[in-house]
Amino acid sequence: MYATDAYPNLPDPMVQPEFYDSVTIKRGLAWLIDAALIAALLVPVVVMTAFIGLFFLPFLFFVTGFIYRVATITGRSATWGMRLMSIEFRDSRGEHFDFSQAFMHTLGYTVSMAIFPLQLISIAMMFLTERGQGLTDMLLGTVAINRRA
Repeated sequence: MYATDAYPNLPDPMVQPEFYDSVTIKRGLAWLIDAALIAALLVPVVVMTAFIGLFFLPFLFFVTGFIYRVATITGRSATWGMRLMSIEFRDSRGEHFDFSQAFMHTLGYTVSMAIFPLQLISIAMMFLTERGQGLTDMLLGTVAINRRA
């Protein structure tokens, strides 16, 4: 089976490799940027709770991160970190994510992060699949590509 059979509306990595060039590395860097932004968003939350939020910091990080990811991915199919790295998500039709796709992708990412072996599998898949798709991407039929100029 060729790549064009499974995703006819997405760029073929054999014919248009520029869409997938360095995307896995860029996703990793975008993740670091997003983690720093989420941590920065937590500072005012912790201060507004008179530092009681420190007792619930992992939970606050989870909730803030989930809201951040869904909101930013719904906006332009990319988190702020992904935008800085010039990558974006596309669905199997080659279109930007809507709210439900952003929610489902974020939910899949969150489950992968909660069950660490799944995250390791997802990272390995990003390096080994022709389109650089992680576990959630494969399940949803989505892909991260370099943003079109």
